Amino acid sequence: MPVGTNATVKSMSPDEMKGLGAEILLSNTYHLYLRPGHEIIRQVGGLHRFMKWNGPLLTDSGGFQVFSLSPLRKISDGGVTFRSHLDGSTHFLTPELVMEIQGALGSDIAMVFDECTPYPATREYALNSLRLTTDWAGRCLKARKDQGRTQALFGIVQGGMYRDLRRQSAEELIEMDFDGYAIGGLSVGEPKGLMHETVNYTVPLLPEDKPRYLMGVGDLMDVLEAVAAGVDMFDCVMPTRNARNGTLFTGRGRISIKREEFRSDPAPLDPDCGCYTCRNFSRAYLRHLFMSREILSMRLNTLHNLHFYLEFFRKMRRAIEQGRFSSFRKAQTPVLRNNFNE
Repeated sequence: MPVGTNATVKSMSPDEMKGLGAEILLSNTYHLYLRPGHEIIRQVGGLHRFMKWNGPLLTDSGGFQVFSLSPLRKISDGGVTFRSHLDGSTHFLTPELVMEIQGALGSDIAMVFDECTPYPATREYALNSLRLTTDWAGRCLKARKDQGRTQALFGIVQGGMYRDLRRQSAEELIEMDFDGYAIGGLSVGEPKGLMHETVNYTVPLLPEDKPRYLMGVGDLMDVLEAVAAGVDMFDCVMPTRNARNGTLFTGRGRISIKREEFRSDPAPLDPDCGCYTCRNFSRAYLRHLFMSREILSMRLNTLHNLHFYLEFFRKMRRAIEQGRFSSFRKAQTPVLRNNFNE
């Protein structure tokens, strides 16, 4: 799911996203609550109409954004008090308000409000975080019913890096019978091996007949590992954020377009890529745009990186359908290692 934090995938139009083959976008509850406000979006007909996107939308709950504001927030059983990163104003987010906001936005899939466990975390902290997440998940379910919402609602498994707590979280959420299940609290600074270990342990705990979503993980090496474990859905800002910083993913390895070696390079960014950027422009031109800080630089780079990601997922889905995921994974590993290994 390409990330459209503020009701837009940065620098891309909805028609361009459709042209790239995007089927579902993610938007951010926290950011849209603060600006322009969920009531404004409700008044103009909901998020789909507001951003002119006629495909599915998933809205996260804002839990991760509140987690990232740790110096500006205070957690209690009732919810989270935090200060806006925009103007310093104070807000109190509760599970009920989060569901009200997501209902006003009118997304197709809503996420429960959770307390994202940091890394490292003591067992005591992780257990308390799990307790809050389970309690808030139940309150989100009740709020959806009380508010008469029809959105799909996903629970979020927490528990830090503790296996027994991950199992406890999964079991408690499954008992509540959500429409899908997400794995949260990963890609928050833990070593890669520990992330993979946690994913491989947690995914089999979740129902196979409902979507399983690994939140915030976009390194495609990690994606391959997670898909092998049984994960279905992903989101990450990696393709778009890296594009704006001049880092581009190609079939021959990662390219930093600002490097001097591309100053007069007439070759396309990736000769094997069929995206608009690679079909029409040279590396020299892309470097020139980036060094000149032209808006077109962000657009062309973002278009290419999103094409790279979405094409990778299309090929992976085909491989799964045809029963050849293992060979696909083996063939893709060298390419991905050249793009994502530091």
